[in-house]
Amino acid sequence: MTELHLWLRHEVRTTERRTPIVPSDARRLVDSGVTLTVEESPQRVFPVEEYEAVGCRIAPAGSWVSAPADAVVLGLKELPDGPPDLTHRHIFFGHAYKRQPGAADLLRRFVRGGGALLDLEYLVDDHGRRLAAFGFWAGYLGAALAVLQHRGRLQAPLTPTGKDALDETLRPAAGDEEFTALVVGALGRSGRGARVAFREAGVDPTCWDLEETRDLDRGALLAHDVMVNAVLATTPVPPFLREEDLDAPARRLRTLCDVTCDVGSPLNVLPVYDRTTDWTDPARRLRKEPPLDLIAIDNLPSLLPKESSTDFSAALLPQLLDLGVGGPWGRCLDRFHQACRELGIVEGQSRDV
Repeated sequence: MTELHLWLRHEVRTTERRTPIVPSDARRLVDSGVTLTVEESPQRVFPVEEYEAVGCRIAPAGSWVSAPADAVVLGLKELPDGPPDLTHRHIFFGHAYKRQPGAADLLRRFVRGGGALLDLEYLVDDHGRRLAAFGFWAGYLGAALAVLQHRGRLQAPLTPTGKDALDETLRPAAGDEEFTALVVGALGRSGRGARVAFREAGVDPTCWDLEETRDLDRGALLAHDVMVNAVLATTPVPPFLREEDLDAPARRLRTLCDVTCDVGSPLNVLPVYDRTTDWTDPARRLRKEPPLDLIAIDNLPSLLPKESSTDFSAALLPQLLDLGVGGPWGRCLDRFHQACRELGIVEGQSRDV
């Protein structure tokens, strides 16, 4: 453990304010003998001074490219386009194992450099359950934005806030019309978050999970005013919505939020759009008459950066304290090698975790 060197990198996406490790948990890592280097980052919700105060080393943004070879680079979202060869072990959400656009290029960068991707999405226990996830907050914010859009109160560009302030905007106001809502994947983390947000908004949603989607009733789906998709598909399933469904004369659906954002993947259960939305333009109109608006933002929890980071960090901390060859991290490494083989990427000599 005393040899572990973690390098917390700056996130290149300007709207990414979260962090996988908050300062209070950074203190626990340092106290346990971990060397923790933290890059400066103007947008990270916790200032770098708070990390320095608990014993972290501070480095310039982007300096992970010249970090010691044994350092494990820790982040959340995508890497910059360079360098072309990745020599370190990286922990982040790679979105590269479902044949997403750019997946093969990312994995080739690791193979060429001799590094490895330890994808946080595949950090799971013996039963395949995620050990650290932002799912609750993704679902919460997905439903919250869907409510605000449906009520005509979603203001762009979106800005990060706190839960109390967001909840204040969700509560029904005089003149708000009642509407029906559907959460698909209601029993998972994201689904649970969506249900909580809807109830904060005064809406009791219909809840579907495996049993209801096994033999999907699209007519019943389209009969709801608002839908939040919180299903993370791991195997191909029939799509929940198709292009012809959007043109169905009986469609009541007016607001659709896709929390999963598997656009471009063959596992996408909502193949009715070809690009995500963002903080600048959070809602995109898929149909003009009757209207249907889509929200598909792939870093929703960053809109509540303190709450989501604190929860995620608490879950990730014990895994980092036990970072080693076997167990969950070994499964992460195995999944990386499997993904490379599936894409026909030839690997050379690889390192242990």
